[in-house]
Amino acid sequence: MTTRRGFIRTGGAVIAGLALPAWRRAPVSAGAVVEIAMRSDPAGSKVWFDPVGLLVEPGTTIRWLVKENVHTTTAYHPKNGHHSLRIPEGAAPWDSGFLVNPGDHFDVTLTVPGVYDFFCMPHEAAGMVGRLVVGKSAGPGALPFDYFKGRAGTGDWLPVPAAAQQKFPTVERIVRERTVGGS
Repeated sequence: MTTRRGFIRTGGAVIAGLALPAWRRAPVSAGAVVEIAMRSDPAGSKVWFDPVGLLVEPGTTIRWLVKENVHTTTAYHPKNGHHSLRIPEGAAPWDSGFLVNPGDHFDVTLTVPGVYDFFCMPHEAAGMVGRLVVGKSAGPGALPFDYFKGRAGTGDWLPVPAAAQQKFPTVERIVRERTVGGS
């Protein structure tokens, strides 16, 4: 038997759930397209990806979309300016090149499970970075930022700048919350 109080409680929970953005209600499934906004304040002194952290299934397409300013989305990978490897081994690195106009976008479909760290080339030192967990927490992106030091073949790799390191949400937080907003 449904009481008036139970009906109101259930209705309130449903309404509260509908008020949440879709990405907060359910995990992002394979085949979906998920958007990450590339943001800036009017002066260009503050830049960020929003969301800054996402948990998605393998096969999800990530679309980076310019809202303001000029940005890139670039995987942490030695093929991208000798940056340290912070995507799964065997995953293809990407670099969008400069996306100049609001509405410009770049898409990547991620199929290899693991952690993918990425940055905006002109704004990396300002901490414009992001992290994707694709299916599970694994690979170089799940390791400490200096994991490669002293390993053969990594002598010319550039470390993630300290200011950028501080902006990454933890893998644990991404797995727990599924989406971590940026600002």
